[in-house]
Amino acid sequence: MEVDLIIGLAILTLAVVPLGYAFAKERQVLKIEYARSVANEIVDGEMEILAAGYGRDFPDGTQTYSVHANAAARLPEGHFQLTKTGNHLRLEWNAVEKRGIGAVVREVTVK
Repeated sequence: MEVDLIIGLAILTLAVVPLGYAFAKERQVLKIEYARSVANEIVDGEMEILAAGYGRDFPDGTQTYSVHANAAARLPEGHFQLTKTGNHLRLEWNAVEKRGIGAVVREVTVK
């Protein structure tokens, strides 16, 4: 009876432990993808505003760009950076800690 109980617990442990690890890993991946999608949405929206004419107000060169989206509070610590070279605009968001999110970059040439 005790041997059957030990074998049953061993089988249960071999099935549950990998599932627990998989759930933890999936949660981490979902968190990264959520942050990436929020950064994409913010950068896309801000780039549309810049391309519509607001980008002309900035001097040439690289500068920190402040966004007014409330969703930016959901992002990991990072910064938005605008680079203007003539009519070419590049807006990017970079996380301070690299956790698989990577940089989100959009570029446009204003006519």
